[in-house]
Amino acid sequence: MPKPAPDDFSNDRAADEAAAWVLRCDRGLTPGEQDDFSQWLARDSRHREQWARHRRHWARLAPLAQWRPEHSARPNPDLLAPAARPMSRWWLAPLAAAAAVVLLLALRSGAPPEAGSPAPVASTVVREPASTRRILEDGSLVELNRGAVLHQAFTATARQVRLERGEAHFTVIKDQARPFIVTAGGVDVWAVGTAFNVRFDAASLEVLVTEGRVRLSEVRPTPPAPHEPAASLPAPLVPALNAGQRAVVSFTGEAHPPRIATLTAGEIERVLAWQHRMLDFTSAPLAEIVVEFNRRNRVQLAVPDPELAAVRISASFRSDNVEGFVRLVELGFGVQAERRGETEILLRKAP
Repeated sequence: MPKPAPDDFSNDRAADEAAAWVLRCDRGLTPGEQDDFSQWLARDSRHREQWARHRRHWARLAPLAQWRPEHSARPNPDLLAPAARPMSRWWLAPLAAAAAVVLLLALRSGAPPEAGSPAPVASTVVREPASTRRILEDGSLVELNRGAVLHQAFTATARQVRLERGEAHFTVIKDQARPFIVTAGGVDVWAVGTAFNVRFDAASLEVLVTEGRVRLSEVRPTPPAPHEPAASLPAPLVPALNAGQRAVVSFTGEAHPPRIATLTAGEIERVLAWQHRMLDFTSAPLAEIVVEFNRRNRVQLAVPDPELAAVRISASFRSDNVEGFVRLVELGFGVQAERRGETEILLRKAP
């Protein structure tokens, strides 16, 4: 096999690091890795160039993501047919191992295209899971996994929601006078201002707290009265379930106390993976990216400068990772973020 030419990037450290980041992004970056990746891109212009080059090569393997043995008994000779310029093979083997995984990329745009390559076409792709997001009467947010059925009944004394089946994540607006109660399978989940995930089926009820704390009790027949003393409330099944903890109530076999466990950050992420959306941008104007983030988040971005709003970016981010996106444009695009309160971030050109 001939050795790569001296001007190739086989022995270039930036190229090796770029290839490693392609694979990491393919399996999905953690928030910490997203920060490291943004800093790596901003540290050296060669990083952006090598990243863009590896990304183009990696994209050529995308047809393998849709390949299945049953499609044909004979191989398709055109599946990875080379373009006008033949593709070097020395780097193909390590990348092909993961080629069937759906491509998830996060990159800093601006790297010049190879000679003869067409300019990228501006596009935005939103990969949505089968979930639905709703805003309840009080402003609380609920996200329903596919197949979930939910009913709400808000009164002057309580905010009651019944989960008939399925899975839902609740982000509750604080209201000390009206507890927020989710009923599922004969169990009430009590909260005031917090966030938690509930999964309910015929076999069990699982409650995972992601922020604050909740209490689990048996269902009470009537809603609580204003300032009702705690002694009159049903005896708790779980007096306090804190952030990072999960309680599992089994409905099969003999009755047992709820099983409580503290989950790691990775375990919590896997439990909530059905919520995540990936926003893919290819040479998209910053203004368009801001619109997509604002549609899905309480924190709103603003870009008053038309010139900055027209800057084109290629990136892939989870739709809830507003802070990660802001750090990316700060590090790589000469942007200064001005935070106005808890719900607004103004993006300006850095002085």
